[in-house]
Amino acid sequence: MAAGANTQSSINVTGGFNFQAENLTVGLHNLPFQRLNLPEEENLQVKLVLLGDMGTGKTSIVLRFIKGQYFDCQESTIGAAFFSQILSLNDATVKFDIWDTAGQERYHSLAPMYYRGAAAAIVVYDISSTDSFTRAKRWVEELQRQGNPYLVMALVGNKADLETKRKVEAEEGMQYAEENGLYFLETSAKTAQNINELFYEMATRLVKIWPSRNPSGMNLNNQSLDGGRRRFCCSI
Repeated sequence: MAAGANTQSSINVTGGFNFQAENLTVGLHNLPFQRLNLPEEENLQVKLVLLGDMGTGKTSIVLRFIKGQYFDCQESTIGAAFFSQILSLNDATVKFDIWDTAGQERYHSLAPMYYRGAAAAIVVYDISSTDSFTRAKRWVEELQRQGNPYLVMALVGNKADLETKRKVEAEEGMQYAEENGLYFLETSAKTAQNINELFYEMATRLVKIWPSRNPSGMNLNNQSLDGGRRRFCCSI
């Protein structure tokens, strides 16, 4: 994964938590996805949230995607962590404003603050934990009740490298995803399996539906950028 300049800044938001913001640029033109027939100047900025139980690897997925890094002992997220990542498609650019939420139950009440106004959500479970899969289904139900009706949502079975400890079959996850209109994929943050493909597919789906629709609860801003490019921005 080719990465561009790396900059960091500290962010302090409601709740008194301190977050690290990561800003990188990545090009994934070599991935086997269909070319998008969009104007060259089209750009999309979207809010994406990751939800799931503690220990399912949400932070590891994000860090693998934006920095190509993996840590065996990843500290648990407190409240939420924010990352910003620009992904270049063939004919469009998608900027992900990524909110990685804490999986501990005591932070559950804060979750609506992060998924409110989101254009995309990735719900993560651990393939070696049936409890995390049950919890993932509850997150999906909550998003369906309270989230944006046009939300692009993915169900992700992480830790695919733990095949010998598997408790949730891929077919089970795929069936649930199909029944609920979700994109399904199994990943491994440890080996990088399907990590780039996950975010590339989310970007592709978002570009296909935006800004042809103005989803409820979203603010779309058509802004002029340098060189006459346009940016469609969503915010809460």
